[in-house]
Amino acid sequence: MTGISDEAPAVTDTLTLLSPAKLNLFLHITGRRPDGYHLLETVFQLLDYGDELRFQRRDDGVISLSPAIPGVAEQDNLIWRAAYRLREAYGQPEMGANITLLKRLPMGGGLGGGSSNAAISLRALNQLWNLQCSEDELAALGLNLGADVPVFVRGRTAYATGVGEILQAIEMPRQWFAVLTPPIAVPTAKIFSDLTLTRDTHPCTIRALADRGWFAQTRNDCEPVVRQAYPAVNALIERMQNFAPTRMTGTGSSVFAMVSSKAEAERIVRDCADIAQGFVARGINHLPVVSS
Repeated sequence: MTGISDEAPAVTDTLTLLSPAKLNLFLHITGRRPDGYHLLETVFQLLDYGDELRFQRRDDGVISLSPAIPGVAEQDNLIWRAAYRLREAYGQPEMGANITLLKRLPMGGGLGGGSSNAAISLRALNQLWNLQCSEDELAALGLNLGADVPVFVRGRTAYATGVGEILQAIEMPRQWFAVLTPPIAVPTAKIFSDLTLTRDTHPCTIRALADRGWFAQTRNDCEPVVRQAYPAVNALIERMQNFAPTRMTGTGSSVFAMVSSKAEAERIVRDCADIAQGFVARGINHLPVVSS
């Protein structure tokens, strides 16, 4: 199953799509390139929870985005940039869209909200503008917007290496998660520049993920750095570990617990509500095909 239909799409005027969150089920930093980018090993787990994006095609060349996000200029928003880059690369000047974002995911939490928004915009506008771009073409455009964008373009839970752009789709059990975010944002650049960050973790193999004990054999290399620098993250992890296996996603500040039922996840969210906001979600392996 592919994330984007290979058939010529029917033209439609509007689309409303989930812009899903992701979790890094683990995050190993295995090296550093000469240009300073870190080499990673991770699993991007897509979730059935996230933002919602609504797209309405227009034919006057105007691309509008609402509502405005405080502190983010329209031209710096990844949704707007994705739309303009797609039109510039494959479209026509008269192609436009009204884009409405219902924001549910916290910013700066490591849940991939901005990257997901950009990718879903590429997928949706490819359909609305009837561009018939391939998945590879959209993923290449997405990589120029951010290393996490291609996994959302392809719409599949994946094992990732490189800087996060070398993807191999995998099928993970449909696990339940409690995902909580303390009231802080963690700057990714600050964590990756920390001198104490481990940068030489030996990679595991994709086969190891079939082992029931894979969680205990992996880790998030950024987690010790963030826990030391941000007491709120440390306190949240300590609380959640009382209930279930717990790990930070990305460079934080969001933290997830992996459980066997929705009821367990809901209990963790309730019991941590005094120190963090959260939601319950289930892992998904595929996003629906974009169609009218």
